[in-house]
Amino acid sequence: MNPSKDIFRSDSKRIVTGLDIGTSKIGVVIGEITQDNTVNILGVGTSPSRGLRQGVVINLDLAVESITKAIHEARLTAGVDVKEVVVGIAGDHIRSVNSRGVVGVSRSGQEITQHDVDKVIDAAKAIALPIDREVLHILPQEFIVDNQGGIKNPIGISGVRLEAEIHIVTGAVTSAQNIVRSVKKAGLKVAGLVLEPLASSSAVLEQSEKDLGVVLIDMGGGTTDVALFYGGAIRYTAVIGLGGQIVTNDVALGLRTPVDQAEIIKQKYGYATSSVTTKEDSFIVPGIGGREAREVKVKDLTSIIQPRMEEIFGLAAKEIKRSDYGDLLSAGIVLTGGGSLLRGTAQLAEEVFGLPATIGIPQGFGGLTEAASSPIFSTGVGLVFFGAGLGEDEVKKFGTEEEGLFSRIYQWMKKFADDFM
Repeated sequence: MNPSKDIFRSDSKRIVTGLDIGTSKIGVVIGEITQDNTVNILGVGTSPSRGLRQGVVINLDLAVESITKAIHEARLTAGVDVKEVVVGIAGDHIRSVNSRGVVGVSRSGQEITQHDVDKVIDAAKAIALPIDREVLHILPQEFIVDNQGGIKNPIGISGVRLEAEIHIVTGAVTSAQNIVRSVKKAGLKVAGLVLEPLASSSAVLEQSEKDLGVVLIDMGGGTTDVALFYGGAIRYTAVIGLGGQIVTNDVALGLRTPVDQAEIIKQKYGYATSSVTTKEDSFIVPGIGGREAREVKVKDLTSIIQPRMEEIFGLAAKEIKRSDYGDLLSAGIVLTGGGSLLRGTAQLAEEVFGLPATIGIPQGFGGLTEAASSPIFSTGVGLVFFGAGLGEDEVKKFGTEEEGLFSRIYQWMKKFADDFM
Protein backbone atom coordinates (compact mmCIF):
# COMPACT_ATOMS: atom_id res chain seq x y z
CA MET A 1 0.00 0.00 0.00
CA ASN A 2 1.30 3.42 -0.87
CA PRO A 3 -1.09 6.10 0.42
CA SER A 4 -0.32 9.73 -0.20
CA LYS A 5 2.02 10.90 2.52
CA ASP A 6 0.54 14.39 2.58
CA ILE A 7 -2.84 13.28 3.89
CA PHE A 8 -1.24 11.98 7.06
CA ARG A 9 1.01 14.96 7.77
CA SER A 10 0.57 17.14 10.84
CA ASP A 11 3.01 20.06 10.82
CA SER A 12 6.37 18.54 9.77
CA LYS A 13 5.53 15.00 10.89
CA ARG A 14 3.83 12.21 9.01
CA ILE A 15 1.09 11.17 11.39
CA VAL A 16 -1.27 8.20 11.13
CA THR A 17 -4.15 7.73 13.56
CA GLY A 18 -6.02 4.50 14.13
CA LEU A 19 -9.58 4.65 15.48
CA ASP A 20 -10.99 1.45 16.98
CA ILE A 21 -14.74 1.88 17.43
CA GLY A 22 -15.84 -0.91 19.74
CA THR A 23 -18.92 -1.79 21.71
CA SER A 24 -17.33 -1.31 25.13
CA LYS A 25 -14.61 1.22 24.35
CA ILE A 26 -13.31 3.65 21.75
CA GLY A 27 -9.55 3.28 21.31
CA VAL A 28 -7.27 5.74 19.53
CA VAL A 29 -3.60 5.22 18.64
CA ILE A 30 -1.53 8.03 17.11
CA GLY A 31 1.68 7.04 15.37
CA GLU A 32 4.49 8.89 13.63
CA ILE A 33 5.99 7.30 10.54
CA THR A 34 9.74 7.81 10.48
CA GLN A 35 11.89 8.33 7.41
CA ASP A 36 12.96 4.68 7.47
CA ASN A 37 9.26 3.66 7.43
CA THR A 38 9.00 2.48 11.01
CA VAL A 39 6.28 3.46 13.48
CA ASN A 40 6.68 5.37 16.72
CA ILE A 41 3.56 5.52 18.88
CA LEU A 42 3.08 9.08 20.13
CA GLY A 43 -0.19 8.81 22.00
CA VAL A 44 -3.08 6.58 22.96
CA GLY A 45 -6.55 7.38 24.21
CA THR A 46 -9.66 5.52 25.29
CA SER A 47 -13.18 6.37 26.31
CA PRO A 48 -16.21 4.27 27.25
CA SER A 49 -18.18 3.46 24.13
CA ARG A 50 -21.71 4.80 24.04
CA GLY A 51 -24.21 4.71 21.23
CA LEU A 52 -22.91 1.45 19.73
CA ARG A 53 -24.03 -2.16 19.91
CA GLN A 54 -21.99 -5.01 18.45
CA GLY A 55 -20.00 -2.60 16.30
CA VAL A 56 -23.09 -0.85 14.90
CA VAL A 57 -24.03 2.77 15.61
CA ILE A 58 -27.43 2.98 17.31
CA ASN A 59 -27.15 6.54 18.66
CA LEU A 60 -25.15 8.93 16.48
CA ASP A 61 -24.73 11.73 19.01
CA LEU A 62 -23.51 9.43 21.79
CA ALA A 63 -21.10 7.73 19.39
CA VAL A 64 -19.70 11.12 18.33
CA GLU A 65 -19.24 12.13 21.97
CA SER A 66 -17.31 8.93 22.73
CA ILE A 67 -15.08 9.32 19.66
CA THR A 68 -14.36 12.95 20.52
CA LYS A 69 -13.28 12.07 24.08
CA ALA A 70 -10.90 9.34 22.97
CA ILE A 71 -9.38 11.52 20.24
CA HIS A 72 -8.91 14.38 22.70
CA GLU A 73 -7.09 12.14 25.19
CA ALA A 74 -4.78 10.78 22.50
CA ARG A 75 -4.07 14.26 21.16
CA LEU A 76 -3.05 15.48 24.61
CA THR A 77 -0.64 12.59 25.00
CA ALA A 78 0.83 12.88 21.52
CA GLY A 79 1.03 16.66 21.34
CA VAL A 80 -0.03 16.67 17.68
CA ASP A 81 -3.19 17.51 15.80
CA VAL A 82 -5.33 14.80 14.22
CA LYS A 83 -7.36 15.46 11.10
CA GLU A 84 -7.76 12.02 9.51
CA VAL A 85 -8.18 8.53 10.89
CA VAL A 86 -8.04 4.97 9.63
CA VAL A 87 -11.14 3.36 11.13
CA GLY A 88 -11.69 -0.23 12.19
CA ILE A 89 -14.97 -1.85 11.25
CA ALA A 90 -16.47 -4.96 12.81
CA GLY A 91 -19.87 -6.28 13.83
CA ASP A 92 -22.04 -9.24 12.97
CA HIS A 93 -23.05 -7.54 9.70
CA ILE A 94 -19.60 -8.45 8.29
CA ARG A 95 -19.65 -11.27 5.74
CA SER A 96 -16.77 -12.91 3.87
CA VAL A 97 -16.47 -15.26 0.92
CA ASN A 98 -13.67 -16.89 -1.07
CA SER A 99 -13.80 -16.52 -4.84
CA ARG A 100 -11.79 -17.62 -7.87
CA GLY A 101 -11.16 -15.93 -11.22
CA VAL A 102 -9.66 -17.28 -14.44
CA VAL A 103 -8.25 -15.46 -17.48
CA GLY A 104 -6.23 -16.45 -20.52
CA VAL A 105 -2.79 -15.01 -21.25
CA SER A 106 -2.92 -14.35 -24.96
CA ARG A 107 0.12 -12.19 -25.77
CA SER A 108 3.15 -13.59 -27.53
CA GLY A 109 5.53 -15.31 -25.15
CA GLN A 110 2.70 -15.69 -22.61
CA GLU A 111 4.59 -13.63 -20.00
CA ILE A 112 2.21 -12.55 -17.25
CA THR A 113 2.08 -8.80 -16.61
CA GLN A 114 0.38 -6.52 -14.11
CA HIS A 115 -2.44 -6.12 -16.61
CA ASP A 116 -3.14 -9.85 -16.42
CA VAL A 117 -3.09 -9.75 -12.63
CA ASP A 118 -5.59 -6.88 -12.61
CA LYS A 119 -7.84 -8.76 -15.03
CA VAL A 120 -7.86 -11.99 -13.05
CA ILE A 121 -8.61 -10.15 -9.78
CA ASP A 122 -11.44 -8.29 -11.53
CA ALA A 123 -12.78 -11.67 -12.68
CA ALA A 124 -12.52 -13.13 -9.17
CA LYS A 125 -14.29 -10.21 -7.50
CA ALA A 126 -17.18 -10.23 -9.99
CA ILE A 127 -19.70 -11.76 -7.60
CA ALA A 128 -23.32 -10.75 -7.13
CA LEU A 129 -23.80 -8.57 -4.07
CA PRO A 130 -27.08 -7.35 -2.58
CA ILE A 131 -27.52 -3.60 -2.94
CA ASP A 132 -27.29 -3.19 0.85
CA ARG A 133 -23.72 -4.54 1.02
CA GLU A 134 -20.37 -2.87 0.38
CA VAL A 135 -17.01 -4.48 -0.45
CA LEU A 136 -14.42 -3.58 2.21
CA HIS A 137 -11.45 -5.72 1.18
CA ILE A 138 -10.23 -7.79 -1.74
CA LEU A 139 -7.47 -10.03 -0.33
CA PRO A 140 -5.45 -12.18 -2.76
CA GLN A 141 -4.67 -15.63 -1.39
CA GLU A 142 -2.71 -17.22 -4.21
CA PHE A 143 -2.29 -17.35 -7.96
CA ILE A 144 -2.31 -20.45 -10.15
CA VAL A 145 -0.44 -20.52 -13.46
CA ASP A 146 -1.24 -23.48 -15.73
CA ASN A 147 -2.44 -25.50 -12.72
CA GLN A 148 0.68 -24.68 -10.68
CA GLY A 149 -0.58 -23.17 -7.42
CA GLY A 150 0.97 -21.47 -4.41
CA ILE A 151 2.29 -18.51 -6.43
CA LYS A 152 2.30 -15.16 -4.66
CA ASN A 153 3.57 -12.98 -7.50
CA PRO A 154 2.90 -14.32 -11.02
CA ILE A 155 4.34 -11.29 -12.85
CA GLY A 156 7.07 -12.35 -15.25
CA ILE A 157 6.09 -16.02 -15.24
CA SER A 158 5.18 -17.60 -18.57
CA GLY A 159 1.82 -19.31 -18.89
CA VAL A 160 -1.39 -19.46 -20.89
CA ARG A 161 -3.91 -19.67 -18.03
CA LEU A 162 -3.90 -17.48 -14.92
CA GLU A 163 -6.17 -18.08 -11.93
CA ALA A 164 -6.52 -16.13 -8.70
CA GLU A 165 -8.07 -17.11 -5.40
CA ILE A 166 -9.18 -14.15 -3.30
CA HIS A 167 -10.98 -13.45 -0.03
CA ILE A 168 -13.73 -10.84 -0.26
CA VAL A 169 -14.90 -9.03 2.88
CA THR A 170 -18.20 -7.15 2.77
CA GLY A 171 -20.20 -5.10 5.24
CA ALA A 172 -23.64 -3.54 5.44
CA VAL A 173 -23.69 -0.22 3.59
CA THR A 174 -25.74 1.51 6.28
CA SER A 175 -23.42 0.34 9.06
CA ALA A 176 -20.39 1.67 7.20
CA GLN A 177 -22.22 4.92 6.42
CA ASN A 178 -23.12 5.48 10.06
CA ILE A 179 -19.56 4.86 11.21
CA VAL A 180 -18.26 7.35 8.65
CA ARG A 181 -20.90 9.90 9.65
CA SER A 182 -19.98 9.53 13.33
CA VAL A 183 -16.32 10.16 12.60
CA LYS A 184 -17.10 13.08 10.30
CA LYS A 185 -19.41 14.64 12.87
CA ALA A 186 -16.54 14.40 15.37
CA GLY A 187 -14.58 16.73 13.06
CA LEU A 188 -12.41 14.09 11.38
CA LYS A 189 -11.97 12.68 7.89
CA VAL A 190 -12.00 8.94 7.21
CA ALA A 191 -8.88 7.82 5.34
CA GLY A 192 -10.10 4.24 5.11
CA LEU A 193 -12.06 1.39 6.67
CA VAL A 194 -10.24 -1.77 7.73
CA LEU A 195 -11.70 -5.00 9.05
CA GLU A 196 -10.69 -5.04 12.71
CA PRO A 197 -9.32 -8.61 12.99
CA LEU A 198 -7.27 -7.95 9.85
CA ALA A 199 -5.83 -4.84 11.49
CA SER A 200 -5.13 -6.72 14.71
CA SER A 201 -3.33 -9.46 12.80
CA SER A 202 -0.84 -6.89 11.48
CA ALA A 203 0.04 -5.92 15.04
CA VAL A 204 0.19 -9.29 16.82
CA LEU A 205 0.97 -12.07 14.32
CA GLU A 206 4.36 -13.07 12.94
CA GLN A 207 4.67 -13.98 9.27
CA SER A 208 5.89 -17.43 10.31
CA GLU A 209 2.62 -18.00 12.18
CA LYS A 210 0.60 -17.07 9.10
CA ASP A 211 2.71 -19.46 7.04
CA LEU A 212 2.29 -22.39 9.43
CA GLY A 213 -1.42 -21.86 10.08
CA VAL A 214 -2.88 -19.77 12.88
CA VAL A 215 -6.24 -18.46 14.08
CA LEU A 216 -6.49 -14.97 15.51
CA ILE A 217 -9.41 -14.53 17.89
CA ASP A 218 -10.01 -10.86 18.67
CA MET A 219 -12.24 -10.67 21.74
CA GLY A 220 -14.07 -7.37 21.88
CA GLY A 221 -16.88 -6.14 24.07
CA GLY A 222 -19.77 -6.87 21.69
CA THR A 223 -18.30 -9.32 19.19
CA THR A 224 -15.54 -11.87 18.85
CA ASP A 225 -13.74 -11.77 15.50
CA VAL A 226 -12.06 -14.80 13.94
CA ALA A 227 -9.38 -14.65 11.23
CA LEU A 228 -7.66 -17.81 9.98
CA PHE A 229 -4.35 -17.73 8.12
CA TYR A 230 -2.54 -20.53 6.32
CA GLY A 231 0.26 -20.59 3.78
CA GLY A 232 0.86 -16.89 4.39
CA ALA A 233 -2.67 -15.92 3.29
CA ILE A 234 -5.95 -15.17 5.01
CA ARG A 235 -8.30 -18.08 4.37
CA TYR A 236 -11.37 -17.44 6.49
CA THR A 237 -12.95 -14.68 8.56
CA ALA A 238 -16.04 -14.68 10.74
CA VAL A 239 -17.73 -12.55 13.38
CA ILE A 240 -19.43 -14.02 16.45
CA GLY A 241 -22.09 -11.83 18.02
CA LEU A 242 -20.89 -12.43 21.58
CA GLY A 243 -18.08 -10.71 23.48
CA GLY A 244 -16.85 -9.65 26.86
CA GLN A 245 -19.93 -7.55 27.57
CA ILE A 246 -22.21 -10.58 27.76
CA VAL A 247 -19.82 -12.16 30.27
CA THR A 248 -20.13 -9.01 32.37
CA ASN A 249 -23.92 -9.18 32.10
CA ASP A 250 -23.83 -12.78 33.35
CA VAL A 251 -21.76 -11.68 36.35
CA ALA A 252 -24.19 -8.85 37.07
CA LEU A 253 -27.15 -11.25 37.03
CA GLY A 254 -25.39 -13.98 38.97
CA LEU A 255 -24.13 -11.69 41.73
CA ARG A 256 -27.16 -9.35 41.67
CA THR A 257 -25.00 -6.28 41.21
CA PRO A 258 -24.98 -3.37 38.69
CA VAL A 259 -23.23 -3.91 35.37
CA ASP A 260 -20.50 -1.34 36.07
CA GLN A 261 -19.70 -3.04 39.37
CA ALA A 262 -19.80 -6.44 37.67
CA GLU A 263 -17.18 -5.28 35.16
CA ILE A 264 -14.86 -4.23 38.00
CA ILE A 265 -15.37 -7.56 39.75
CA LYS A 266 -14.76 -9.52 36.54
CA GLN A 267 -11.50 -7.71 35.86
CA LYS A 268 -10.23 -7.87 39.43
CA TYR A 269 -11.29 -11.35 40.54
CA GLY A 270 -12.49 -13.19 37.46
CA TYR A 271 -11.02 -16.31 35.83
CA ALA A 272 -12.01 -17.92 32.56
CA THR A 273 -11.51 -21.44 33.89
CA SER A 274 -11.56 -23.14 37.26
CA SER A 275 -8.32 -24.94 36.42
CA VAL A 276 -6.33 -21.81 37.35
CA THR A 277 -8.53 -20.56 40.20
CA THR A 278 -7.34 -20.37 43.80
CA LYS A 279 -10.48 -21.89 45.30
CA GLU A 280 -9.96 -20.52 48.81
CA ASP A 281 -9.99 -16.89 47.66
CA SER A 282 -13.05 -14.71 48.12
CA PHE A 283 -14.08 -11.08 47.67
CA ILE A 284 -16.75 -8.68 48.86
CA VAL A 285 -19.70 -7.66 46.68
CA PRO A 286 -20.86 -4.20 47.79
CA GLY A 287 -24.47 -3.97 48.87
CA ILE A 288 -26.94 -1.89 46.89
CA GLY A 289 -30.36 -0.48 47.72
CA GLY A 290 -29.78 -0.81 51.45
CA ARG A 291 -28.70 -4.45 51.23
CA GLU A 292 -25.66 -5.64 53.15
CA ALA A 293 -22.37 -6.39 51.44
CA ARG A 294 -21.68 -10.09 51.09
CA GLU A 295 -18.71 -12.37 50.60
CA VAL A 296 -18.44 -14.44 47.40
CA LYS A 297 -15.89 -17.14 46.61
CA VAL A 298 -13.77 -16.73 43.49
CA LYS A 299 -14.69 -20.27 42.43
CA ASP A 300 -18.37 -19.24 42.41
CA LEU A 301 -17.56 -16.23 40.22
CA THR A 302 -15.62 -18.53 37.89
CA SER A 303 -18.60 -20.87 37.65
CA ILE A 304 -20.55 -17.92 36.19
CA ILE A 305 -17.84 -16.83 33.76
CA GLN A 306 -16.56 -20.15 32.44
CA PRO A 307 -19.73 -21.44 30.71
CA ARG A 308 -20.10 -18.23 28.69
CA MET A 309 -16.41 -18.22 27.72
CA GLU A 310 -16.73 -21.86 26.67
CA GLU A 311 -19.74 -20.93 24.55
CA ILE A 312 -17.81 -18.15 22.77
CA PHE A 313 -14.86 -20.44 22.08
CA GLY A 314 -17.21 -23.22 21.03
CA LEU A 315 -18.78 -20.96 18.42
CA ALA A 316 -15.29 -19.96 17.23
CA ALA A 317 -14.36 -23.64 16.95
CA LYS A 318 -17.40 -24.23 14.72
CA GLU A 319 -16.29 -21.39 12.45
CA ILE A 320 -12.81 -22.89 12.21
CA LYS A 321 -14.31 -26.24 11.16
CA ARG A 322 -16.29 -24.49 8.42
CA SER A 323 -13.04 -23.13 6.98
CA ASP A 324 -11.64 -26.54 5.95
CA TYR A 325 -8.32 -25.54 7.53
CA GLY A 326 -8.97 -26.73 11.07
CA ASP A 327 -6.39 -29.53 10.81
CA LEU A 328 -3.64 -27.26 9.47
CA LEU A 329 -3.11 -24.87 12.39
CA SER A 330 0.44 -25.67 13.47
CA ALA A 331 0.85 -22.27 15.15
CA GLY A 332 -2.37 -22.72 17.14
CA ILE A 333 -4.53 -19.92 18.52
CA VAL A 334 -3.60 -16.29 19.23
CA LEU A 335 -6.02 -14.36 21.44
CA THR A 336 -6.15 -10.59 21.58
CA GLY A 337 -8.55 -7.76 22.42
CA GLY A 338 -9.75 -6.67 25.84
CA GLY A 339 -11.60 -9.93 26.46
CA SER A 340 -8.34 -11.87 26.32
CA LEU A 341 -7.10 -10.11 29.47
CA LEU A 342 -9.33 -12.26 31.69
CA ARG A 343 -7.04 -14.58 33.61
CA GLY A 344 -7.01 -18.16 32.40
CA THR A 345 -8.32 -17.27 28.93
CA ALA A 346 -5.40 -18.90 27.10
CA GLN A 347 -5.66 -22.04 29.26
CA LEU A 348 -9.39 -22.35 28.53
CA ALA A 349 -8.76 -21.86 24.82
CA GLU A 350 -6.27 -24.72 24.84
CA GLU A 351 -8.86 -26.94 26.53
CA VAL A 352 -11.60 -26.06 24.04
CA PHE A 353 -9.59 -26.03 20.80
CA GLY A 354 -7.04 -28.71 21.66
CA LEU A 355 -4.34 -26.40 20.29
CA PRO A 356 -1.62 -24.25 21.86
CA ALA A 357 -2.95 -20.79 22.68
CA THR A 358 -1.26 -17.54 23.61
CA ILE A 359 -2.16 -13.90 24.22
CA GLY A 360 -1.20 -11.63 21.31
CA ILE A 361 0.51 -8.36 22.25
CA PRO A 362 1.01 -5.52 19.73
CA GLN A 363 4.63 -5.33 18.56
CA GLY A 364 6.86 -3.88 15.88
CA PHE A 365 6.81 -0.22 16.95
CA GLY A 366 8.74 2.28 19.07
CA GLY A 367 7.76 5.29 21.12
CA LEU A 368 5.19 4.69 23.84
CA THR A 369 5.76 0.94 23.80
CA GLU A 370 4.60 0.39 27.39
CA ALA A 371 1.34 2.28 26.91
CA ALA A 372 0.42 0.61 23.61
CA SER A 373 1.68 -2.92 24.37
CA SER A 374 -1.67 -4.23 25.51
CA PRO A 375 -4.23 -6.45 23.72
CA ILE A 376 -6.77 -3.64 24.06
CA PHE A 377 -4.71 -1.59 21.55
CA SER A 378 -4.05 -4.42 19.06
CA THR A 379 -6.60 -3.08 16.58
CA GLY A 380 -5.52 0.55 17.02
CA VAL A 381 -1.85 -0.26 16.44
CA GLY A 382 -2.75 -2.42 13.44
CA LEU A 383 -4.78 0.43 11.95
CA VAL A 384 -1.73 2.69 12.22
CA PHE A 385 0.30 0.05 10.36
CA PHE A 386 -2.30 -0.01 7.61
CA GLY A 387 -2.36 3.76 7.28
CA ALA A 388 1.44 3.77 7.16
CA GLY A 389 1.45 1.30 4.31
CA LEU A 390 2.73 -1.55 6.49
CA GLY A 391 -0.48 -3.56 6.68
CA GLU A 392 -1.56 -6.66 4.82
CA ASP A 393 -4.16 -5.05 2.59
CA GLU A 394 -5.08 -1.85 0.87
CA VAL A 395 -7.42 0.24 3.00
CA LYS A 396 -10.56 1.32 1.26
CA LYS A 397 -10.30 4.85 -0.02
CA PHE A 398 -13.20 7.26 -0.25
CA GLY A 399 -13.77 9.82 -2.96
CA THR A 400 -14.80 13.40 -2.52
CA GLU A 401 -18.37 14.23 -1.69
CA GLU A 402 -18.87 15.20 -5.33
CA GLU A 403 -17.76 11.71 -6.37
CA GLY A 404 -19.98 10.13 -3.75
CA LEU A 405 -18.81 9.08 -0.31
CA PHE A 406 -19.08 5.41 -1.16
CA SER A 407 -17.45 5.56 -4.57
CA ARG A 408 -15.43 2.38 -4.80
CA ILE A 409 -11.95 3.67 -5.22
CA TYR A 410 -9.37 1.01 -4.54
CA GLN A 411 -5.61 1.44 -4.56
CA TRP A 412 -4.48 -1.99 -5.70
CA MET A 413 -1.28 -3.66 -4.54
CA LYS A 414 1.74 -2.93 -6.69
CA LYS A 415 4.14 -5.40 -5.15
CA PHE A 416 2.21 -8.55 -4.35
CA ALA A 417 5.25 -10.51 -3.19
CA ASP A 418 5.98 -7.94 -0.48
CA ASP A 419 2.57 -6.69 0.57
CA PHE A 420 -0.13 -9.32 0.52
CA MET A 421 -0.48 -12.24 2.91
